Formats: sequence, structure tokens, C-alpha cells
Amino acid sequence: MSSSSTPLLLHACCGPCSLEPVHLLREEGFEPTILWSNPNIQPAAEHDLRLATLLTWADQVDLPVIVGSCDRTAWEKSAALAGFNREQRCRACYALRLAELCHVAKERGFTHVSTTLVVSPYQLFDVCHDVLERLTVAQGLTMVWRDFRPWYSEATVHSRELGMYRQNYCGCRFSAAEATVERHERRDERRREKLAKRRTTMEAEHVIR
Repeated sequence: MSSSSTPLLLHACCGPCSLEPVHLLREEGFEPTILWSNPNIQPAAEHDLRLATLLTWADQVDLPVIVGSCDRTAWEKSAALAGFNREQRCRACYALRLAELCHVAKERGFTHVSTTLVVSPYQLFDVCHDVLERLTVAQGLTMVWRDFRPWYSEATVHSRELGMYRQNYCGCRFSAAEATVERHERRDERRREKLAKRRTTMEAEHVIR
């Protein structure tokens, strides 16, 4: 770390989403340390796989990682109670994970915090901002808020090049179900579009004949 770099505690939701934020924050003059706190990720095997993926990459790029609290009971009592009410569920989930970020930052002497949650276009960007802003103001911390979403495609390509495990849902059982429904809806829409094109082609051929 450069003597002029500003230490920053960066909450990481997974390895692939950490790639661009770490790179961009380092370019700005920050030196991130990763905090892992994701009690939302289910099942346990999925949680462990995502953590292992992050740790492997972090070791390769000389990036410190702190494994914080993953209080699944607290998550069930707060976020899970919202069920498929996505905004309410995600707000409670962000609050739990980012509260741990702020707690560890204060405990370890960090003054600046951020999160990789704002890489994915599938996250609730404004809700996440609101939650982290409230927490940092209350704790006297500096929120380093950046819109990393424009670099999502670069992160996707880079993570694939590195052979990283890439998940297809945010983490909890509700998001897994929602992602499955969305994939099926997109598949059905593609099929409808394909069928419509086929009909148009057949009708055009019939007119020509």
C-alpha cells in the first residue's frame, strides 16, 4: 500500500463483483480491505463456495480479507420475514450486512467504507445508498459511494477469463426463486419472438407465391 493511499473497508458480496470496484478504488487512491459478511447466502454450500472464490482471488492480488459475522438467525428474523416483498427484504438484508461493515470499520480503525453491492444492475441501488448513508452518518464514517454499474459487463468478462465461479442469483432463497421465474420469463419471451418471426416469414412467402 502506498503511504498516500487511504485505507477503505469494502463490503464484498462475491468475488466477481469485487473485481472492478477494487481496481477503480485503487486508481482513486484508496487501498481496500475486503469485509465478507453475507448471512443471506443460501444454502451453506453456496455461501462457502462464494467465499472460497473470493479468498482465492484476493490472495492472488494481495488483497486483505476480513471474514465478519454472518448471523443467519438475525437474517431470518429481519429480512426473511419480508418474504417476496423485495424492497422490504433487500432493505433489511442490506441493513444487516452493512451494519456489520460499519461495526468492523469502527473496530479496526477504518474511516472510509464502501460496498460492491452497487456493481450489479440487479440490486436496488437507491435503497442500498439510503441504508449505507444512514449507517455511516450514525457511526461518523465516510461513505465512498460510486456507481459501479457501468463496469458490470467488464466485471462479467474479467471474472469469466479468471475462471471464477459465477452465481445466477443474489443469494437468498427468495432471490433464487425470483431469478428462476425471471429466467423462465425471458426464455418464454424469446420463444414468442422466434415464433412471431417464423409466422411473419411464412406469411411473406405465402404472399410471394
